[in-house]
Amino acid sequence: MRVFAHRGASKEAPENTLQAFELAVKAGVHGIEFDARQVDNDIVIIHDRRLDRTTNGVGLVQDKTLAYIRTLDAGNQQPIPLLQEVLSVAPPGMLCNIEIKHLDSVERWLAAFDTACIESGKAVDEIIISSFNHHWLWAIKQLRPTLNIALLTASFDVNALSFAEPFTPWSINIALDVAEQTYIEEIKAKGYKAYVYTVDHPLDMQLLKKWGADGIFTNRPALALATLG
Repeated sequence: MRVFAHRGASKEAPENTLQAFELAVKAGVHGIEFDARQVDNDIVIIHDRRLDRTTNGVGLVQDKTLAYIRTLDAGNQQPIPLLQEVLSVAPPGMLCNIEIKHLDSVERWLAAFDTACIESGKAVDEIIISSFNHHWLWAIKQLRPTLNIALLTASFDVNALSFAEPFTPWSINIALDVAEQTYIEEIKAKGYKAYVYTVDHPLDMQLLKKWGADGIFTNRPALALATLG
């Protein structure tokens, strides 16, 4: 069962910072997960649409220039990182799950993504691209059919996985609140991986392992690794 560090080791260091990702890598996780927003012609790693909660800045991320964003403190004197910086932290073989929170142009996003992969040396097949916005993922899939796509969902629809079929996704990433054994079994029966977010309690981790989930996203990766063996 794979353990992804949700926004890095975000209970031990400021979320979505290089410090948090470095701690997760040191703990021995199978993958890191982080949130991406397109700014100018680059991709920055920050969850919220506003700067206020996680940085010393104020206002909407999309209203700011990349130069300004890079001056901010995201906690512990850590800057808001660029995509290529985060990819560089992950050693060969470690998976990276990029959750797209905002993009202006799929074409320009992919160009920035390509640059980040080249500069970091990260293999594209070790990267998973996810989002709640399936329109963005569909557009990306049309342009880059070989990329690993993960569909995020917080619902267990009546028609089950009909929404996923056009994508042939790498995985379905489902919310813990809707995770059930039958849902996980349906996902796996289709040939997709079943991942669950965000799982921080040992009892939930053990139950999901029993149900056959392929992995979890957690804010407490060291605890998860110890719990799951």
